[in-house]
Amino acid sequence: MEVIDMKKKSTIRLRVWIDKDDKPFIGPGRIKLLEYILTYGSISKAAIKLQMSYRKAWQLISDMNALSKSELVVKTVGGKTGGGAVLTEEGLNVIKQYRIVQHEVDKVLNKHATKISI
Repeated sequence: MEVIDMKKKSTIRLRVWIDKDDKPFIGPGRIKLLEYILTYGSISKAAIKLQMSYRKAWQLISDMNALSKSELVVKTVGGKTGGGAVLTEEGLNVIKQYRIVQHEVDKVLNKHATKISI
C-alpha cells in the first residue's frame, strides 16, 4: 500500500507571454536571451548558454527589435577584442516590466495553490 503525503504543497505554473500585433514579442526564453546578452555582452555566448544556434538567437532578437518601439539589442563593432552586443534602455525596461508581470502572476497563482487539496 502506498502512503500519500497529504502535506505536499500543490503548485500552479504558468508561462507569461506578451504579444504585440498578434505576434509573440516576449516570453521566458526571450527574456533569458536578453539577460544573458546583458551578462556576457555577446549574442553568441548567450546563444551557447541557451543551447541554441547564433542564427536562432539573432532571429529572436530581430523579431523583438521589429516589434518594439525601439531596438532592445544593438550589435557593437569589432576591434581588438571583437564585437559584441548591448541591451538598450528599452531592452532593460522590457526585462524589468516582464519580471514585474511575472511576479504578479506568480503571487496570484501561489494564493490559489494554497486552496488546492489534490
